Amino acid sequence: MKKTIQLLLVALFFAAFNLKSQPGVFQPGEYRDGIYTKENSNDRRYIPYTHLREADVAWEKRVWRELDLRDKQNQVLFYPIDFSASGNGRLSLIRMLAKYIIQGQIIAFKDEDFLAPLELSEVKSKLVKCDSLKESTFTEAGDEVMTSRWNCDSTTILREITVWRIKEDWFFDKQKSVLEVRILGLQALSRDPDKGLKDLFWVYFPACRPYFAKNEVFNPKNDSERRTFEDIFWKRQFISTVFKETNVYDRQFLDYSHGIDQLLESDRVKNDIFRWEHDLWHF
Repeated sequence: MKKTIQLLLVALFFAAFNLKSQPGVFQPGEYRDGIYTKENSNDRRYIPYTHLREADVAWEKRVWRELDLRDKQNQVLFYPIDFSASGNGRLSLIRMLAKYIIQGQIIAFKDEDFLAPLELSEVKSKLVKCDSLKESTFTEAGDEVMTSRWNCDSTTILREITVWRIKEDWFFDKQKSVLEVRILGLQALSRDPDKGLKDLFWVYFPACRPYFAKNEVFNPKNDSERRTFEDIFWKRQFISTVFKETNVYDRQFLDYSHGIDQLLESDRVKNDIFRWEHDLWHF
């Protein structure tokens, strides 16, 4: 009797093993959109900044950049727009930031000095566009009646957020003898065809880095080597235009130049930073 029970247990074990190993038979939890489980991005950590003393900074320059998501190289930050679209788990920059802001993990600010935080209700109102829509209904007698209702949509306003501004500091660390840059803040702006650019909110960039490192960005050359938002900003894999530098008048290039002169001013600031480091060395 005892041997019979042991044989039955062994037979049941092998039967369960064979059932599980048969191709096309999946157990709950084994369904996934891919050929392997992605673990790299979920466990990614951002690279912390090295300690910087005031005495080590021999030179510093603050600049503001404008990043247009309509440029081809910047489109990885703009798409996907809609949650329902198949993005393989990816989020756009504004979707990702809005997610963590609403969850209370990232704070949105009104100003670039990060002194006036926005309430969650204010952030939600900025990311939702409400319009009055008119609808026609018919009575039992066949008469047409026009009614109006409020329609709130977030996808429309997210499509209009095509401009980001970057506030960053360039400095020369004489302890390491290198020129470095550190981004301080990001500002989201929506593009209105009638009113132009509209300020939405600022976020403190160092506080966003832990979440940037865990969210993937599309890589057009290799699907298995997924970059993250942290990689894009850390490696400077974006196109931008300088629109302001620190000056005694605290004015932008737009205040005293127009058209091609603004681009020339932007190139001048970039070349000044490059030449400052280049002139330190003798060849």
